[in-house]
Amino acid sequence: MSIQFGQDLPQERPEPQGRAALLVPTATIKDDVLQQVRKGAAIVGFGNHDRTVTIYYESNRFNEPGLQKWEQRARKAYDRMVENLPTTSKMTVRQDFFEQVGYINGKGITIRHMDKLKRWLEFSDALASAPETDFIAYAAPAAPKKIKIE
Repeated sequence: MSIQFGQDLPQERPEPQGRAALLVPTATIKDDVLQQVRKGAAIVGFGNHDRTVTIYYESNRFNEPGLQKWEQRARKAYDRMVENLPTTSKMTVRQDFFEQVGYINGKGITIRHMDKLKRWLEFSDALASAPETDFIAYAAPAAPKKIKIE
């Protein structure tokens, strides 16, 4: 079975607030790539002109409390990608190793294939971290508090 990416796959690194793909591994993924990405990781990325995808991933390797949910890990990987921050949690791979399950941008996450995402998380023994809905909106950061000087 080959996985097809259509015109929906974002091409080139998105600008801050721009749209990127949410991805999960396929059955064709090589074992060494899967070991590097780690089971249960949130994977975001974009297509390249040479028919590869550049992915950024977050698996919460160090068990940080703020990254227990899949959507929190997806947001961290997305922020790292759009800011082009240095990281070892990045690689460029063949498109057939991953399939797109939704989108992420500065406003939130849209999951179009929840069944495939849940299958990945179940395979990873991380189903409890799955999102409850297929759209997760990001709350705007709170305005800074005004300081009264008397």
